[in-house]
Amino acid sequence: MEYKAIRAIISGGGTGGHIFPAVSIGHKLKQLNPDTEILFVGAEGKMEMEKVPAEGFRIVGLPIVGMQRRLSMKNLMNNLTVPFRVLGSVRRARSIVKEFKPDVVVGVGGYASAPLLWAATGMKIPAVIQEQNGFAGLTNKMLGSRVQSICVAYEGMEKFFPAGKIVMSGNPIREAVSRPATEAMKAEAMAFYGLDPDKKHLFVVGGSLGSGTLNNAMKHWIQDGCPEGQDVQVIWQCGKYYKKDVDAFMDAHPDIQGVTAYDFIARMDLAYAAADVVISRSGASTVSELCAMGKATVFVPSPNVAEDHQTHNAMALVRKEAALLVKDSEAIDELMPTAIGLLHSPQTLAKLEKNAESMALRDAAQVICDEIYKLV
Repeated sequence: MEYKAIRAIISGGGTGGHIFPAVSIGHKLKQLNPDTEILFVGAEGKMEMEKVPAEGFRIVGLPIVGMQRRLSMKNLMNNLTVPFRVLGSVRRARSIVKEFKPDVVVGVGGYASAPLLWAATGMKIPAVIQEQNGFAGLTNKMLGSRVQSICVAYEGMEKFFPAGKIVMSGNPIREAVSRPATEAMKAEAMAFYGLDPDKKHLFVVGGSLGSGTLNNAMKHWIQDGCPEGQDVQVIWQCGKYYKKDVDAFMDAHPDIQGVTAYDFIARMDLAYAAADVVISRSGASTVSELCAMGKATVFVPSPNVAEDHQTHNAMALVRKEAALLVKDSEAIDELMPTAIGLLHSPQTLAKLEKNAESMALRDAAQVICDEIYKLV
């Protein structure tokens, strides 16, 4: 395929789960042809307005906001402004499309992609959307009938989109976590985190802000004296929000050895490499990374996400015996015994690793860009 220079708008954001795939697609398009012109469109005040420029791309914002589901006076006032902001965003999006004159537009989900793709498809600009999750988001479901190609990461997405438009691409992931760790990488990970290679290793990752549920499960296990975990060392990513509280908790339990709490993991590749078992939420990008690394994982889907999509993401692996799942509501009592049990079950561990890696789709950005070029 000839990768000529094109003009593309990539739209979406609101969360890292939308922003990272968008940026990956942008980098791949520039890699295929450095003369390609790319404009990102995000939502004013959202994290993409900071993250995207840091990656070297230009971004403009729309005044779009989402509906708030929790009842409060503030949220009610917000929701009353939503229709007006949507109309204003569609008008602004039309102006952006007219000015930039894209050959193609790409939506990755999130607030801003709806008005931008709605405007662009109404102006007969070809469009692609990328759906990261196993349960399609509202924005992408709404746009499915208007775009030419829909790139997905999970099977069974025909229940959300026209089957003839679906392309199995996977989710773009970082190069550093796109392959199982080598022995040299595992040795580097042991040294980096100060771990004993003769022990078993557990990585508990709650995301950049941390997870109260995972942290409480860890605390409960530590208070019980870490039963059956004397040969286990734990990398505990508790999150910046919880770090002060976790430090105070650990100070109150000085006899506990082998557990180290971090607010942030700078070398995620080495944390994955060190881990025999990972405990994690099941956001789309995280699930894709864990499959690519071939990690045995216990997922605890967050209940605080739209359409419970993290449960759908995790169950796609659970159904293929590629991961275990513990419900958020049962995590305090069941999570650590499940993870420690898995650490001491080499046959189950090997099965989960093999099956997870078999589900990895490592060339997602290339597949998505090929779909873009087919339309152009």
